Amino acid sequence: MNYQETLDYLFNSLPMFQRVGASAFRKDLRSTILLCEHLGNPERKFKSIHVAGTNGKGSSSHSLAAVFQSSGYKTGLYTSPHLKSFTERIRINGQEISPDLVIQFVQENKSFLDDLKPSFFEMTVGMSFWYFAKQEVDIAILEVGMGGNFDSTNVVVPELSLITNIGFDHVQFLGDTLPLIAGEKAGIIKKNVPVVISETHNETSIVFLKKAQAMDSPITFADENWKALKVSEEDGKANYCIENSEGFKWSVETQTTGEEQTTGVGGAQTTTGDLVSRSVAQIRTKDENEFDLTFGLNGNYQKYNLPGILETIVQMRQMGWDLPEKAVLDGLKNVAELTGLKGRWQTLSFNPTVICDTGHNEAGFREILSQLETYTFGKLWLVLGMVQDKDISKVLSMLPLSAHYVFCEANIPRALPAEEMAEKAAYFGLKGEIIPEVNKALAFARKNAGENDLIFVGGSTFVVAEIEEL
Repeated sequence: MNYQETLDYLFNSLPMFQRVGASAFRKDLRSTILLCEHLGNPERKFKSIHVAGTNGKGSSSHSLAAVFQSSGYKTGLYTSPHLKSFTERIRINGQEISPDLVIQFVQENKSFLDDLKPSFFEMTVGMSFWYFAKQEVDIAILEVGMGGNFDSTNVVVPELSLITNIGFDHVQFLGDTLPLIAGEKAGIIKKNVPVVISETHNETSIVFLKKAQAMDSPITFADENWKALKVSEEDGKANYCIENSEGFKWSVETQTTGEEQTTGVGGAQTTTGDLVSRSVAQIRTKDENEFDLTFGLNGNYQKYNLPGILETIVQMRQMGWDLPEKAVLDGLKNVAELTGLKGRWQTLSFNPTVICDTGHNEAGFREILSQLETYTFGKLWLVLGMVQDKDISKVLSMLPLSAHYVFCEANIPRALPAEEMAEKAAYFGLKGEIIPEVNKALAFARKNAGENDLIFVGGSTFVVAEIEEL
């Protein structure tokens, strides 16, 4: 098979949750385990960080990958879903897996896949493990697809587990209460493996604490140690003031001389004998507990992700990973360029300003609407499409009555038809045009918007994926 034929086999022969929904979801790891055994258990041949969460897991995964990449490590990154190309899911140092290797994987394993009949996602996870082991990565950042407990990525034993956020999403699979959803996410907590929780919530904290205690896993709630305050934005990047409640100091790079001196690190005086260590500050300290940081992802909701990212970096350094201050700052500043991340509060054009974002649930839209309010514009246009297997009423109830709406739909079986979405929206007083094809919907908004207007495109990852200029 050539590459297109290989993709057709993957997309059409194996169930794909993103396209067909519930029929591709399995509440067991049997197929993944069998596939990994067939491949020689590649998941045991590289170090990893495992990232779960309702929102923020993709951004956090890309950010951590950028930091490790900037630090000189050969870094694998597995994420889902892809926006434009299947190969986006599997990267090393920002470079996507080659089509030739996708063909090779399928050719070498096709008879086994035909017999096993794994889901599209199970197969993709197996391919990523095979590729990372084959390329001998130093570490791989692995994003959970959905949930955690029964997610195909959950066959790894990582260096550290990160759980970013708990919210209402995929409730028909994960549960209809926050504690139930947290219980599924907590499934990635492994025996004696540290776990970092990005956000503390009364309803879910006890779930994580109990699971961590049962697994003898050290647990840290990152937002108890870190606060991220966005102070400005420039050229698509956000400037933050970062505060650490414990007066955390980044460990310092050193220079040595042959003379005896004393030097202070964090206020303490130490005598070094014949060799002296002089601190070389990489971060401008604002006061005892604060420093500045530029983040390459501009969405206001990243303030919830940064504490977990920073705490993970600190703990990985404590384990012996060499993550210098300059590499941390460079990685976080240039995360999109280093890893190829798209669709996170991305500005597509100006006059009128067009912004897209993949946020698609209640928590995500709360932050999207909050950030839109920080812009100055004439009229607000919302080009929206969603999927049909979710309750979208909470999102629709939040949307402004004054906005101009264009209802569309992604070209996948799961998409909620634009006409049905318009009907649901009308119940909440939201009215607009029905233009099913995403790019035609965006073109209509551009044609009718004024130069000072603001157009937002989103509602579903799959709507953003179809934007031609992304």
